[in-house]
Amino acid sequence: MTTLQPPVVARRRPAPVPSPTRRSRRAWTGWGFIGPFVMVFALVFLAPIVYSIYLSLFRDQLIGGTTFVGLDNYTQALKDDQFWASLGRVSLFLAVQVPIMLGIALLVALALDSGRLYGKDFFRIAIFLPYAVPAVVATLMWGFMYGTRFGLVGDINETFGVTLPDPLSTDLVLASIGNIVTWEFVGYNMLIFYSALRVIPNSLYEAAEIDGAGQVRVITAIKLPAIRGALVIATIFSIIGSFQLFNEPNILRQLARNAITTDYTPNFYTYSLSFNGQQHNYSAAVAIIVGLITMVIAYVVQLRGMRKEV
Repeated sequence: MTTLQPPVVARRRPAPVPSPTRRSRRAWTGWGFIGPFVMVFALVFLAPIVYSIYLSLFRDQLIGGTTFVGLDNYTQALKDDQFWASLGRVSLFLAVQVPIMLGIALLVALALDSGRLYGKDFFRIAIFLPYAVPAVVATLMWGFMYGTRFGLVGDINETFGVTLPDPLSTDLVLASIGNIVTWEFVGYNMLIFYSALRVIPNSLYEAAEIDGAGQVRVITAIKLPAIRGALVIATIFSIIGSFQLFNEPNILRQLARNAITTDYTPNFYTYSLSFNGQQHNYSAAVAIIVGLITMVIAYVVQLRGMRKEV
C-alpha cells in the first residue's frame, strides 16, 4: 500500500530590505522629477507673496527712511474710504455681471449640446472668438463704440436725431465695463460647460427617453447636476477675475476721466498707489487684503458647491 505524501509547499524568500543608500537614492530620484516644478513654483508664486508681505510691514518716511511699522499699513487700509469704495464697486460688479455672464454661457452651451441648432460648429467658434481678442484691443474697440462724439453712439444720435444715454457717464460706466467683460468671457465659460456636457453618458439620456422626460426635465435632472463641478469652477474663476479687474477701467479712463478715477477698482488703486503715489508698502498691504478676501469668497463658493454635490 502506498502512502500519500503531503505536498511540498515552497517557502517564499523574504524580500530584501533596501539599504539606506538605496532609499536615499530613490528619494533623490523623486525630487529630481518634481524639483524643476518646485523651483519655478517658488520663484514665480511663493517669492512674490513673501516679498509683498515683507514690503507691507515697512513704510518709507521723510525722516528716518524705511521704518518697520508692523501692521500699521493694514490698519490704515481697513480705515481707507477709497479702498472700501473700490471694493464695494467690484462687489456690485461681481453680483450683477457674473450671474449674467454665466447664465448666457450656460444657455449657449445647452443650445449647442441639444443637437437642434443648425451650424453649431460655426456658432461655437463665433461665440468663443471674442476670448481670443486681447483685452486691450477689446476695450479700445468698445470704448470707441461707446463714444458720444466720435463713436457708434454719437453716430446714432446724429443720424436719427436722438440722444442716447452716455455709456461712459458716471452712472453707466460700470455697466459698460460689465458688457465688455461679458462679451470677452462668455465664449470661455461656454466652452467649459459644453465640454462638461459632452461627457455625460448616453445611457442617462436613453433612460430619460424611456421614462418620457421632456427637454426641460432632462436639463434639470441630468445635465445641470452632471456639470455642477464645471459651474463651480467657472464661478470661482469669475470671482477671481472680478477682483482682478484692471485692464478695462484703466484703458477706458482715457475716454472717461470724470467717471473712472484712480481708485475705481482695488487693483487699479494698488497700481496707482505704487506707481503714481510711490507708496509701495501701503499698496502691498492693500493687495494682500484683496487677495485674502478673494481667497475666502472663492473658498466659500467651493465649499457650497462640494456640499451640494454630496
